[in-house]
Amino acid sequence: ITAQGSIPGIQLAHAGRKASTAPPWKGGHPLEAGDGGWRPVAPSPIPFAPGYPTPRELSSAEIEKLVMRFAEAARRALRAGFKVVEVHMAHGYLLHEFLSPLSNHRQDEFGGSLEGRVKFPLNVAVAVRAVWPDSLPVFVRISATDWVDNGWDLAQSIAFARRLHAIGVDLIDCSSGGMVADAIIPAGPGFQVPFSAAIRRDAKIATGAVGLITNAQQAEQTLVCGDADAVFLARAMLRDPYWPLHAAKDLGVDVPWPVQYERARP
Repeated sequence: ITAQGSIPGIQLAHAGRKASTAPPWKGGHPLEAGDGGWRPVAPSPIPFAPGYPTPRELSSAEIEKLVMRFAEAARRALRAGFKVVEVHMAHGYLLHEFLSPLSNHRQDEFGGSLEGRVKFPLNVAVAVRAVWPDSLPVFVRISATDWVDNGWDLAQSIAFARRLHAIGVDLIDCSSGGMVADAIIPAGPGFQVPFSAAIRRDAKIATGAVGLITNAQQAEQTLVCGDADAVFLARAMLRDPYWPLHAAKDLGVDVPWPVQYERARP
């Protein structure tokens, strides 16, 4: 990746209660034991949705071990040559499950108040930051809201982002949702950009905007207006791997094309 002029990044995640499922292109349904499935783990024994298994509640000792496992994963990523590491704390996976009161009903130090619910995710961020060079960035991806009453919300996300900034996290990747299967999400062009803008403004930390950002002018406006410090593309890039080159043309910027495709330059 580096040899081709790009910067390699890696995302570290634990699926929590949403683990042990078939790939999305095979339906994404929970797997039975005979099909390679296993009992997932979570902060509390609350299944993700009807038809999903009831997860096993993690013990305090297991939580501490998982903090070390994230740090070990970051060390391996560094040895492999990655230059950016992102800790995935969004979309209903394990670290998000600890953050949200919808999935975290613990009565110990890792549950209850905001301070308790952020403790494990924050400890993971501290551990990753400790083993990752100061000269290289650490990102954290969050769901800024669960889109459900009495769940994780923007105000809690801002409070959490302030804590992440204080321990040396460089950027918050601002997504949303994923905690419950039936959330009503008002998806539309750039619908999550306001989360990025609010966290950037109120937590005083760099943010990345993501979600239905599909054209060059939309992405550029997000940055020019100060709503984010970066724009992250997923499906747009899957549909068109040359999206950045086409965006550069649309914005009047001359960038080099791969020599094999020079004759196809628009």
